[in-house]
Amino acid sequence: MSRLHVHLSVEDLDAGVRFYTALFGIAPDKREADYARWRLQDPKVHFALSTRGRRPGLDHIGIQADSPEELGAIRARIEAAGLAGVEQSGATCCYARSDKYWTLDPQGVPWETFHTLDDAPVFSEDGRGAHADAACCPPTLPACCG
Repeated sequence: MSRLHVHLSVEDLDAGVRFYTALFGIAPDKREADYARWRLQDPKVHFALSTRGRRPGLDHIGIQADSPEELGAIRARIEAAGLAGVEQSGATCCYARSDKYWTLDPQGVPWETFHTLDDAPVFSEDGRGAHADAACCPPTLPACCG
């Protein structure tokens, strides 16, 4: 079963955590100095906040797949529709290591489809080491969705 993923960039993480903890009725299941994540069952959603986005507001939307096969099926649907995308294998982002496939919607909103492989001790990493100040997530994406 997939779950919707929403990631907001915020200016004040503590204020965001207070607001969404009250809204969802549960504290984040992962909390770092610059990041908070809720994997909610009702509604079933993977919701995250961080201070690392390009600007406050909606950073990206995604679908978290429960298996590599499910991720492959999502990617196949995107490609069958003729939409451009970018694959990331074993990407370290948002304190997790995941296989990902990115695309853009017609308005330019990045969509991340991903299967989480494991937790990670750093926010982001590109294989050369941790990036303390780096925002993670969408790679450079081609224009698509025409």
